[in-house]
Amino acid sequence: MLQGPHGPFFRQLAAQLDAGGHQVWRVGFNRGDEVFWRRSRYFAFSAAQTEWPSTCAELLSRLKITDLVLYGDTRPIHAEAIRLARQRGLRIHVFEEGYLRPYWVTYERDGSNGNSALMAASVASIRQALDDPGQDTPPPPGHWGDMRAHMFYGALYHFCVMAMNRRYPEFRPHRDISVVQEFRLHLRRLLLRPLHRLERYMASARIKWGGFAFHTVLLQLEHDASFRAHSDFTSGEEFIELCLSAFAKGGDPEHHLVFKAHPLEDGRLDIKRAVRDGAARHGLSRRVHFVRGGKLAPLLNRTLSAVTVNSTAGQQVLWRGLPLRIFGRAVYGKPEFVSAQPLADFFAAPSPPDPDGYRAFRQFLLETSQLPGSYYSEHGRKRLLALIVRRMLSAESSYAALEKATGADEQQLAVAE
Repeated sequence: MLQGPHGPFFRQLAAQLDAGGHQVWRVGFNRGDEVFWRRSRYFAFSAAQTEWPSTCAELLSRLKITDLVLYGDTRPIHAEAIRLARQRGLRIHVFEEGYLRPYWVTYERDGSNGNSALMAASVASIRQALDDPGQDTPPPPGHWGDMRAHMFYGALYHFCVMAMNRRYPEFRPHRDISVVQEFRLHLRRLLLRPLHRLERYMASARIKWGGFAFHTVLLQLEHDASFRAHSDFTSGEEFIELCLSAFAKGGDPEHHLVFKAHPLEDGRLDIKRAVRDGAARHGLSRRVHFVRGGKLAPLLNRTLSAVTVNSTAGQQVLWRGLPLRIFGRAVYGKPEFVSAQPLADFFAAPSPPDPDGYRAFRQFLLETSQLPGSYYSEHGRKRLLALIVRRMLSAESSYAALEKATGADEQQLAVAE
């Protein structure tokens, strides 16, 4: 095991694997990793990151590792470990936040998000892989879920790294800012919560009672792995400017544009100012709105369409049958679901998704990689742990049926050609 979600999930997962007779080792890179482990078979990696490839290779060989378990596959230490594991033919288990969050988490083999096997899957192969197409599936929740537990474990983790990290002098976070800076941002956000709540209430009221039709832009964390690794943007400001310029060019003069911030936005980018200043440059100040966090459902229940880079919130848009335009690589980025129109044309007359195709896609996710539960709350972890060990020990991945269906599609295509 390498780095996991903040909190005790990896420790509890290791205990269940141990109970089944499997030997579990953990590599920790900072004091936060160590504090949440509190088990034997722990290797503290305290050298410079340039030493990680050789250290990782030595550990894989010396300990006769058969499986690599990690949370997120794009941070440099994980990407290097995955490369070495693939050379040795090891099974790679990747955990991520749920594609259908917040009441599900993602578990896949080999890669997630833009590295997922779903990226190459056609809607036809997904339909073919379903055992019982057309089943009713639960609606997507309109809020994050487990927010307080998530924030608590995140704050505790960063405190350990900031105040107790003497054993790991060479540790460098995979973020662009230091742990101290990140802690200050979280503290500032916590202190400003009452003010932000009032601001959000007022902005939501203006939208609700304004009597205007609007399109919604779903913003993401600028430092999020999906944004950084699976899109071509270098900053959130680039995406904001793209949306504003396209809306100025193609948006109906009677329509408005709403920017919805991510619930965990910490203020390292002053999004409100970026939206306000950009709207002023394009002469849109009276038709552009900013909502800081909060529940998404009230906006999606009234919006005309949505735009995002590759946020998982796009799945809530598609579930409602709303037009969606994305600008990054996402597992749901199928031509049947997301529009390929130039953004100005999309704002003028957005093309809708194929609702039946998306329902099949969502059903497939819930039957395979989406597991009910949570990494952060005690109840959510118990629910998840009751399911995940058997899934991890299975010889076949949850996408095995999809791989067979994809192979059948390719064979039929070859025959047709």
